[in-house]
Amino acid sequence: MFAELRLFTLLLSKILTADDFRHPIDKQNTLILRAIPGLNELGKALLGSVAEQVMLLENIGTSVLVSKNQLSDLHHLMVEAAKILSVDAPDLYVRQSPVPNAYTLAISGKRPFVVVHTSLVELLTRKELQAVLAHELGHLKCDHGVWLTYANILALGAYSIPGLGGLIAQTLEEQLFRWLRAAELTCDRAALLVAQDPKVVISVLMKLAGGCPSLADQLNVDAFLEQARSYEKASSSPVGWYIRNAQTRQLSHPLPVLRAREIDEWSRSPAYRSLLNRAAQFNSMQKV
Repeated sequence: MFAELRLFTLLLSKILTADDFRHPIDKQNTLILRAIPGLNELGKALLGSVAEQVMLLENIGTSVLVSKNQLSDLHHLMVEAAKILSVDAPDLYVRQSPVPNAYTLAISGKRPFVVVHTSLVELLTRKELQAVLAHELGHLKCDHGVWLTYANILALGAYSIPGLGGLIAQTLEEQLFRWLRAAELTCDRAALLVAQDPKVVISVLMKLAGGCPSLADQLNVDAFLEQARSYEKASSSPVGWYIRNAQTRQLSHPLPVLRAREIDEWSRSPAYRSLLNRAAQFNSMQKV
C-alpha cells in the first residue's frame, strides 16, 4: 500500500503546477505585490552578493549540511518530497535551536536552502517532518522565498526614507503579512500533496501550537480540529471578528487552528479530489 501511494504521488508530480494548489488569497496578494512599482529592481539592489554571502556563510558555519553522507534519512525525505512536487531539491541545513522552526531562503536566483531547527526534528515523526519539508518546498514551487526576502528588506529599507518612510514601511509590512499568511496556507496544501494524509499535516500544526516530545503520544488530531471549529464559531460574531483580525494582523503565519481548519476543508474539497483524479487518469494513460 505504501509503495503504491508513493508511485501515485510520483505520477502526480508529472502534472503538478503551482497554480494547481495555490490558495486563492495567495494568488490575489501575489498580484498586489507584483504591482508595486520598482519592487523587483529595489529588491535586487538590496540583495547583493554581500548579503547573499553573509546568509550562506552563516548557515555553513553554524549548521550541519544534510547530504547522502550526512543525516541520510533527512536527505531522503527531502529528495522524495522534491520529486513529488516536481522541484529541484534545495540544500538542507539542520541548526541547533530550542525554538521549533523551519524556513527557506532564496536569494538572487541562486541555489536556495532550507533550514530546520533541531527542536523541530525532535518534536515530529518522520512523516510529519517530511510534511514540513514539503511545506518549505511549496515556497520554492510558488517563488515565495524570493518574494519574502525582497519584501522584508524593502520594508526595513523604507524606514530610512525621511518623512513618510515609517508610514510606507508600515503599509508595506501589513500588505506583506497578509500575503505571507495566504502563502502559508498554500504551502500547507503542498505538505498535504506529499503526505497524502490531512491528519499528518494537522498534527504538525497541533504540535507547533502546544506539543512537546513527552506529550506527543497523548495529542489528539480530532480534538484539535474540534478546537479549531470552536474558534471559528467564537470568532464569527462582530466582536469576535474584530478580535480575530487584531490577533492576526501583525502575524506572519495564520493561527494554527485556522491553518488546521483550512487544510481539513481543502482535503475534502472538489479541487483536491480533482487533482488526485487527474493523477489517476495520468496513471491509467501510462499503463496503456
